[in-house]
Amino acid sequence: MTAKVETHDLKFWYGKVQALKGITLRVGTGEQLTIMGPTGSGKTTFLRCLNRLNDLVPGTTREGQVLIDGQDAYRAGADPDALRRRVGMVFALPIPLPMSIFDNVAYGPRLHGVRGRHLAETVERSLRSAALWDEVKDRLGDSAFSLSGGQQQRLSIARVLAVEPEIILMDEPCSGLDPISTLRVEETVEQLRGRYTIIFVTHNPQQAARLGGRVAFFYLGELVECAPAAQMFTRPRDRRTEDYISGRFG
Repeated sequence: MTAKVETHDLKFWYGKVQALKGITLRVGTGEQLTIMGPTGSGKTTFLRCLNRLNDLVPGTTREGQVLIDGQDAYRAGADPDALRRRVGMVFALPIPLPMSIFDNVAYGPRLHGVRGRHLAETVERSLRSAALWDEVKDRLGDSAFSLSGGQQQRLSIARVLAVEPEIILMDEPCSGLDPISTLRVEETVEQLRGRYTIIFVTHNPQQAARLGGRVAFFYLGELVECAPAAQMFTRPRDRRTEDYISGRFG
């Protein structure tokens, strides 16, 4: 499988605090990788390095490489905004824009000049891909705040999909959701797998097991191990992984 995302010896500091300690990881085109680990393990920092959101945080330092399709994301002259269009991100808490359901999804495409019938088609396609269309197709003019928390999170996914990214980063997107809404988001991820390269972050080993694919375990800024889910949850190589999965810490 061709590499879509690669990091080589990636290190990151907030001031003098080192958050990432030499992460080398490869994600194939169309692959869904789950990163699990406790709070403070560097999961979110890693995601934010991939689309350069950490550039917006003062007093930070980065070393090592981030490659997207083999190109250095931090090379001289690289456009962070163009990168973020290719590498979309869904955050832990849904943040709907104060406008209608339709306009939430249309916001990004409009910025890129999409209008008229093509815009309506883009909104419908994105909502269908986020498994939300059937629930909102008759009330697209309603406020996005009228949706439940789980629906708002799927709306956030639709908003990312509307600008046609190649990579989707999901930073604990189910952390504030009830079990039924969590299941809907996980089903959405399953439907998107193969069409996009997805990196999904969770602190929940059970969720990582349900999502399947490959799983990477981060702990205290280190990549402890990365393996297919079936192996990770039955034959982990590292004692720290076994302790985390079994609930001894985290």
